[in-house]
Amino acid sequence: MPIKKSNNSKFQSTDKIIIPNKYKKASKKSSQPTEPDLDILSEMEDGLSSIEDEYPALAQKSSQATTRSTDLKAVLEISQAINSSLVLENILQKVMKHAIELLKAERGFLMLLDESGELQFKTVHNISGDKLMGEDFKISNSIANKVAKTGESIYTSDAQADEKYSKQKSIAELNLRSIMCVPLKIKEKIIGVVYLDNSSEAKVFLRSDLYLFELFTEQAAIAIENAKLYENLLRLKRYNENVVNKTPVGIVVVNDKFEVTSLNDAAFDILTPAERKNSGFRMQSSGRSFFEIPAEDQVEFWKKHLLHVVSTGRAFEESRFYYQVDDEEKVLNLKISPLEIEPQNSSGLIIVIEDTTEKVVLENYVMLSEKLVAKGEMAASIGHELNNYLAIISNSAELLLRNVKKQAYDKIDRNAEAIVESISKIKRFTDGLMDFSKLEKDPVSYDLRKLIEDILFSIKTHENFSRINFELQISHDIPPIEIDVGQIQQVLINGIYNSMEAINGAGIENGRIKIRAYNRVAGDQAETVVMEIVDNGPGIEVKHKDRIFEQGFTTKESGHGLGLGNCRRIIESHHGQLSIESMPEETVFKIVLPVKQPET
Repeated sequence: MPIKKSNNSKFQSTDKIIIPNKYKKASKKSSQPTEPDLDILSEMEDGLSSIEDEYPALAQKSSQATTRSTDLKAVLEISQAINSSLVLENILQKVMKHAIELLKAERGFLMLLDESGELQFKTVHNISGDKLMGEDFKISNSIANKVAKTGESIYTSDAQADEKYSKQKSIAELNLRSIMCVPLKIKEKIIGVVYLDNSSEAKVFLRSDLYLFELFTEQAAIAIENAKLYENLLRLKRYNENVVNKTPVGIVVVNDKFEVTSLNDAAFDILTPAERKNSGFRMQSSGRSFFEIPAEDQVEFWKKHLLHVVSTGRAFEESRFYYQVDDEEKVLNLKISPLEIEPQNSSGLIIVIEDTTEKVVLENYVMLSEKLVAKGEMAASIGHELNNYLAIISNSAELLLRNVKKQAYDKIDRNAEAIVESISKIKRFTDGLMDFSKLEKDPVSYDLRKLIEDILFSIKTHENFSRINFELQISHDIPPIEIDVGQIQQVLINGIYNSMEAINGAGIENGRIKIRAYNRVAGDQAETVVMEIVDNGPGIEVKHKDRIFEQGFTTKESGHGLGLGNCRRIIESHHGQLSIESMPEETVFKIVLPVKQPET
C-alpha cells in the first residue's frame, strides 16, 4: 500500500520520525518495485502502526484534518480571554491554565524577571488545574535561565534520548519526555518565560506545537505587560490621590456637566455643611453634581462663577472670598480655571480653594498691634507736649496763689498771662491734632468689597455684636476706588459701632445692621460710590440731629465727641459727603465718595 505525503501542515512541520531498528529491513533501489520492496513497504506501514501505538498523540494529530486556522482560532479565543482582565495575578493564572489546556501538557510554570534580572516563580500548575508551589516544581534552572538570557525557545520531543537534557537530575527523576520553554517578549525585551512538560509517552510535543506555543506566549506577554502597566498606573494614581488628599489646599475637578470627577478631603471639609459631612456622602461625591455639595445659600454664587468661566474661557480669582458654612465664616483664596480632561477628551474646570482664615486673622492682629503701637507712640508724644504746657500752667498758678497771699499784686498780671498763653498753646496744639487726618491722607486704588468684608470679619465675633444680624448688599460692578484705606476703615467702623451701641442701648433683641454699597453716575458728574450703614435702632432724637457732627458733642456717658466730627473731616478730605438720616427704627449712615480723587 503506497504512502502519500500528508497535506496536514502540522504533520509537514514535525521532526523527522525515527523508525526503530526492529521495523527496518535492507533494500536496494529498483525502477520497478519488486516483491521484496513490497514487503519493506508493508513492514514500514506495520512500523508506523507500532509507533502510533506507542505514541497515541502522534496518531491522533496525523489522522485528524486539523488545520492551522483552527489552531489560530484557538489562540485568538485564548488571547481574548487573557486580555479580558487587567489584574496581573488573574492574567498569570489564565495564561498558565490556557497554556496547559491548549497543548495538553501535564505541568507548567510561569516565571517573570525581577528588577535585578532574576527569574521569579509567579504561578505553577498541573493538568488537573491545581496550583503548585514553585519550590515543589523540580526543573533544571538552566533551561529557564538560558531561554530568558538568549530569548530563544527550547524544545525537545524526547528528553530521555536527547544528550543535552538526559543527564540532568530533575529530568531523570521525573522521567520527563517532552519539554517546551518559550520566552515572554515585548518586542525585543524579555520579561519572563513559560515552561511546559510531559512525562507520558502518549503526550509528545511536536514542532508545530512549539510554533503554536510561541504564538500563544506573544499574546500572553502583551497581556502581562498591559497588566503591569495598569498596576503601575494604579499605584501612581493612588500615590497622586494620597498626595492630593494630604494637601491642605482644596482641589475639585468637574466635567462639562459640572459633575465631580475628583474632590480631595480639604475641599470636602471646606465646602460641605455639617449635616452632609459623613462617610457615605464623601464616598458618593465622585460623579455627583458639584452644586449638591455646598450649602444651599452658596449654590447661586458657584453657578454664576462656574458658568462665567465656561462661557468666557478665562479663569476667575478671588483672593478673599468670605464663605459661610454653618455658623462659621471662612476666608478663602479661590481660583476657578478651565481644564482639558484628557481621558474623556472633553473640557472641565479645576477649582482650587485655600482656607486663609487663620492667615487673615493673623494679619488683622498684626495690623491692630501696629496701630496700637503707633497710637501709643503718638499718645506719649502728645502727653509729653501737654505736660510741658501743664507744667507752666501749674507753676504759674502756684506763683499766682503765693503772690496773692503776699499781696504782691504787681506780679499777679505776669502769672495770669503765663497761664492764659499756655492754655492758648494747648488749644492750637489740639486743633492741629484735629487736622492730622486731613494732612496725612495717602489714597490708593482699593477694592471696597474687600475693605467692608475685612471689617465685618474682624468685628462680628466681638461679644457686643452677638445679638446683631448683618446683611451685606454690595454691587458686583463697583470699580476699585481711590481712598486712604486706614481712614475710610476708621469711618466705617465708627458708623457700625454707633449702630451697634444704639441697638444694644435700646435693648433690641433682633438687632439688624445692613450695609449697602453701589456706584452711580449722575449726568456729567464723575462716577461715585455710595455706602450706607442702616440699623433698626431707635434713631436720633430730634434735638440732637443738628449737633451730631460738632466737635466735642456726644450723647454717650463715656464719649468724647470726636468720632463723627472726625469722620466728616475724613470724608470731606476725600472730596466726598457724609450724612445721617434718622427716623424711628431706622438710621442711615451714608457716605458718598468719588471713584477717582481729583488731582490737586
